[in-house]
Amino acid sequence: MGVQFLNIPMRIILLSIIFFVFSALSFPIGTKESMKDASKIDFSSSGCELLYEQMKLEGVIHFDVFQAAYTGYKKLNIQNNPLLTLIDFSLPSTEKRMYVLDLEKKEVLFVSYVSHGRNSGENYATSFSNRNGSYQSSLGFYRTSGTYLGGNGYSLLLDGLEEGINDQARLRAIVIHGADYCSEAAIRSSGRLGRSFGCPALPRELATPIINTIKGGSLLFIYADQANYLAMSDVI
Repeated sequence: MGVQFLNIPMRIILLSIIFFVFSALSFPIGTKESMKDASKIDFSSSGCELLYEQMKLEGVIHFDVFQAAYTGYKKLNIQNNPLLTLIDFSLPSTEKRMYVLDLEKKEVLFVSYVSHGRNSGENYATSFSNRNGSYQSSLGFYRTSGTYLGGNGYSLLLDGLEEGINDQARLRAIVIHGADYCSEAAIRSSGRLGRSFGCPALPRELATPIINTIKGGSLLFIYADQANYLAMSDVI
């Protein structure tokens, strides 16, 4: 009887330990580190869709354009910069087609007009080049760099990240800058924005705040519905 009496509480203790271990595995206690991980950007395909919904981008940016930008962002964001700038050249210059996004805070920071290169097209940009002197825009992913004061005022240097597509950006002096021809007044006057030598030019009043926001290592993606780009790009 003494042995049986001692075995009963031992079984209870063993069952309690097993139950506690199972509960801990099934419902882990939150820690600061786990909470930190939960706040990170979800890079899965479902994460892309969820982020698109959370940022309320429907009716603002076409999903396929955002998905392409997000795909490249996942691969190229080595500096863990939460900012992503997207230019959608499938839209006409008379529409605001540049978007500055904070993916971590899930906020749209700027939506702006942006001009394309003079030899890329009239209201729509349809032709693109990486060649110096082409006066055409270049598609693909860029990383922003430093700023300087030049002939177009306060400007932002860009480094093209895609070989054969936009890697001549520095040689071509493709930079972000403000321009009078990128304005609603220009649209009223000629039915479209004026055009640059290939630079993504912005309205004067937005150039400085946008440049100061995205400078220093954030990613920029210039999109157009171009089969040639999609075939050449190793990023998307």
